[in-house]
Amino acid sequence: MSIGVVIPSYKVTDHILSVIHSIGPEVEKIYVIDDACPDGSGALVQKSSKDRRVQVLFHEQNQGVGGAVVTGYKAALKDKVEVIVKVDGDGQMDPALISTIARPVVEGYADYSKGNRFDSLENLFSMPKTRIFGNAVLSLWSKLSSGYWNITDPTNGFTAIHRKALEAIQLDKLRKTYFFESDLLFRLSIVNAVVMDVPMISVYG
Repeated sequence: MSIGVVIPSYKVTDHILSVIHSIGPEVEKIYVIDDACPDGSGALVQKSSKDRRVQVLFHEQNQGVGGAVVTGYKAALKDKVEVIVKVDGDGQMDPALISTIARPVVEGYADYSKGNRFDSLENLFSMPKTRIFGNAVLSLWSKLSSGYWNITDPTNGFTAIHRKALEAIQLDKLRKTYFFESDLLFRLSIVNAVVMDVPMISVYG
């Protein structure tokens, strides 16, 4: 089953090349979306990355992380990629976990899988306190709106989704701000998509 990776890119020139370099051979396509990045992350990737899997897409105006991810989703759907993983370009998500995050979708247990940073107390205590509070508030709102009460970390952006789930929702209506993940969960709930948590560890710079 083919796997593609979408990387929304905005002010990530310090990390984007190492993120791409760390993506393993299980991934067939890599979509880097330069979201009108002021420091030229897309141009940097075009100039410096020799990875033939990489396709750089440019936004003339900043659309937010949701807008960038949707652009990547559409490109992957056009290329008939079956499972699309979203990875941030800032180095806080370990590309070595791509297969782990995608496994429930690849093996048919879920339509959408998400990383869960709250699976262990050690990882929870490593998270900045302001981020813990913010995530708690957003998580409660996401659970109330989507009904996915089994999802512990609904705002986590390290995700994998099957193309059939993307085709079942209206991508152009998704929020383009940081509420993107929560809105996507809500729209997946409408089509009764199966969503699963996957334990993971984040790196906080």
